Amino acid sequence: MVKATYRRSVLALAVAGALASGGFRAHADGRRDERHERGDDDRGVKTVFVIAMENHNWTQPATQTSPQQIFLNPAAPFINSLVNGTSGISGQVAFANAYVNAGTGVHPSEPNYIWAEAGTNFGVFNDDSPYHADCTADTVQTTDQHLSAFLTKARRTWRSYQEDTDVDAANAARPESAWTVPLFSTSGVFASPGLNASNYSRQFNYAAKHNPMVFFSDTSGGCDTTPSNTMRLQYAPLQQLALDLQNDAVADYNWITPNQFNDMHTTLATNYGVFTGDAARIAQGDNFVARAVPLIMASEAYRHHGAIVLWWDESEGGDSPAQTLPFIVISKDAHGNVGAAPYSNTIQYSHSSFLRTMQEIFGVSPRTGYPWLGDAANAADVSDLFKPHAIE
Repeated sequence: MVKATYRRSVLALAVAGALASGGFRAHADGRRDERHERGDDDRGVKTVFVIAMENHNWTQPATQTSPQQIFLNPAAPFINSLVNGTSGISGQVAFANAYVNAGTGVHPSEPNYIWAEAGTNFGVFNDDSPYHADCTADTVQTTDQHLSAFLTKARRTWRSYQEDTDVDAANAARPESAWTVPLFSTSGVFASPGLNASNYSRQFNYAAKHNPMVFFSDTSGGCDTTPSNTMRLQYAPLQQLALDLQNDAVADYNWITPNQFNDMHTTLATNYGVFTGDAARIAQGDNFVARAVPLIMASEAYRHHGAIVLWWDESEGGDSPAQTLPFIVISKDAHGNVGAAPYSNTIQYSHSSFLRTMQEIFGVSPRTGYPWLGDAANAADVSDLFKPHAIE
């Protein structure tokens, strides 16, 4: 069970670790004041934390065995405890049973991250970085018709936390003055004594394809990987999340991407615990989520109408309704349990539904003069997973 004392201890340890890694100061740059000065009423979701995961279905046909599904998988005990009612926080959980791929053929990963920002993949069907090494454009988009741009226009805040970015060779976080926009992927092995805080491996693996905001020139600052990029503070190393939570300095919209070992994408060289291959990938991701969720739940931002969204990028083995994606909401504003179990539904959702809901939560929808982004215009929102009036 996830108890309050455990949540506090996890948060304290995480903050201590971040401080020990060096180079950090509390990033209370007005985000907290901006959130509270708007005079938000005491209902409805105020802050969103998206934890982005990879390459696994929630459910799939019995004949489809690789990769494995997440639902009822023994390699994912924490995630399954959320939905089966055995977790101490199951009372704050609701989930979807019919969340499907963004569209037929929308693969591999990158188009789905772009879709979550804009309701379309702009014809991108690859995992390229936004720019080529010589800074000529590759998959970068020059439009301002995407979520984080709308949030900025509406004086809402956003931040992308990316694991394995802005750290030195031993995984010590760089000082904020040295942060950059992580436009390009990087992988390898940390120098001793560097270890990953979740899986205790020395391997690192950041993928730009899993960072949706860098694919738009207005929110990436262009092809500038130096500390002079004016957008650099919108992107933070994952270690900064603990400090921002502790100081109530998180943004309104927080996108959190684990590295490719912790997001279920890639198996560690040593596998993971008793699991090997794909089961190890699932276990690695479940372990990350089991650490990140209590950390966020211990924060003021979560307690005051925050919502955690566990989000997976794409279906595997097909794009039919038989291949559903995990989509789990954790919030005090989540739909109440039914029959002592977390609420779920079979409404067909997709990333367009997710995006439409984010537009509604943050007041950047047609009600306030903003257009629906791409296919969000045609999608059902996910408000059924929340209490009445939590999303309007």
